[in-house]
Amino acid sequence: MPDWTYHPLRGAAAAVLGRRRSQRTALRLLASIGSRPAGARLIARGFGHRHPPERLAGEIAGVPVTVRLGISVPPSLARETVRAMPPLGAGVVEVAPVSAADVETVRKAAVGRSIPLVVRACDPEAEAALKPYVDGFTSGDDPHVVHVSDPSVTAAATALEEPDAVVLARPGVLVEAGPGWFARVTEAATPTAPAPRLRDVGRDPRRWPAWWWALLVGLGMTGAGLGAAAITLGPVLLWYDRDYLGMTVHQLHAANHHLVPFLQHDRITMAGTMASIGALYTGLAVGGIRRGWPWAREVYLLSGAIGFPTLFYFLATGFVEPLHTATALVLFPMFVAAVRRTPHTPRWHLTPEGPEPERRRALTGQLLLIVTGAGLFAGGAVISVVGLTGVFVPTDLTFLGTSTEALESLNPRLVPFVAHDRAGLGGALMSAAVAIILLSAWGWRRGEAWVFWTLTAAASAGFLPAIVVHTAIHYTDFIHLAPVYFGIAITGTGLLLARPYLCAKGPTGTQD
Repeated sequence: MPDWTYHPLRGAAAAVLGRRRSQRTALRLLASIGSRPAGARLIARGFGHRHPPERLAGEIAGVPVTVRLGISVPPSLARETVRAMPPLGAGVVEVAPVSAADVETVRKAAVGRSIPLVVRACDPEAEAALKPYVDGFTSGDDPHVVHVSDPSVTAAATALEEPDAVVLARPGVLVEAGPGWFARVTEAATPTAPAPRLRDVGRDPRRWPAWWWALLVGLGMTGAGLGAAAITLGPVLLWYDRDYLGMTVHQLHAANHHLVPFLQHDRITMAGTMASIGALYTGLAVGGIRRGWPWAREVYLLSGAIGFPTLFYFLATGFVEPLHTATALVLFPMFVAAVRRTPHTPRWHLTPEGPEPERRRALTGQLLLIVTGAGLFAGGAVISVVGLTGVFVPTDLTFLGTSTEALESLNPRLVPFVAHDRAGLGGALMSAAVAIILLSAWGWRRGEAWVFWTLTAAASAGFLPAIVVHTAIHYTDFIHLAPVYFGIAITGTGLLLARPYLCAKGPTGTQD
């Protein structure tokens, strides 16, 4: 859920377009995306709070709402607002003030709505004309309706503590705080509970909380990555590798003295990626799922939904690696146990918002991390396709000093063997990339230090082994390594910019 708070570019846009026009432009953009089913799902996942607690439900002007949080707009913005708000987590739209001249505009805005629409009419004539078309009418003297112009999450959440209060934001709030404002207010107003004690859980695995299983998968992936690295730096090939190839390491080296280092570079890179996934899953388990963040479970689920099916790449390569298969078969039931239930009662404590310059730098850092994840996903997809088709890229063959045909003539099983490693690396990269993108997009909140350390550990585990092994085997072609260099640069910059924001400590702290 990107924390798109006030940014100089948005301020510049308001200066150029004018405040009212900038508000309309922003709402039109959200409305145009949200009016499409796929777009609505995208906005809801990115910005919306789909599970507001029951205590935040209520009513306004006799109209039931799932969350006592909404927006108040003039008639000129009504149509765009009604279309844009449902995926964002808003519970109601108020149009005010409405005169007889605005009746037709509001009537058109009400058509096909999927969110309660109330109106504050200026005169009885407007109210009578709109009564068949809207859900209710508010009045200017209702003390339970609180209109806010302050983009502060804390102020709105405090107002919601009154059981009958309905908080309505002015349009400028979304310009200042971004479309994720509704979700962040809902989170800030969500009551939390203490973590369960170990003795209350017991030793029965059926009673274990979901985050324990998620943690086991994270630790298992890290252990598998370290194990794969140890094998690669030691014997390189295990017995089933030698049986499949019908060759030993010494025979491979004798056939082409670059071949064994090439296999090592693929496998060390894969091992680092596995450790990176392990770091991401461990962080999501301890920092997210354990504390009840609904989005943390979804990040974990979507990443695993990409990663585990790549086991079936063997259908294209023809080589089934027993250790890889065994690891997947052990971890998959734990993965299912981690995602089959929703997270526990929320246990988060949000840190008060900090200095504006800090938030602006963190916003840039967030964007850089999302770009990193997107680049990794694209790279993983390309590597998967290459691994399942041509197997080698031109720089690979230059390093090996040979051709694909020559390798096939040397041993018909050699190319499928490399293809398995190459395609598996692509699948693992896509799985890690999904976790990085969504963790950066949805978990970006001030004081959530675990997000910073999770991304830092994942970046270190993923990038450093790749650089070290390429340097060690003298496969240092700049074109080949340019994506890695670029990834390190933008990831490092993003993390440095975001550290003060993510690792900030507030008066109440952020830890359980």
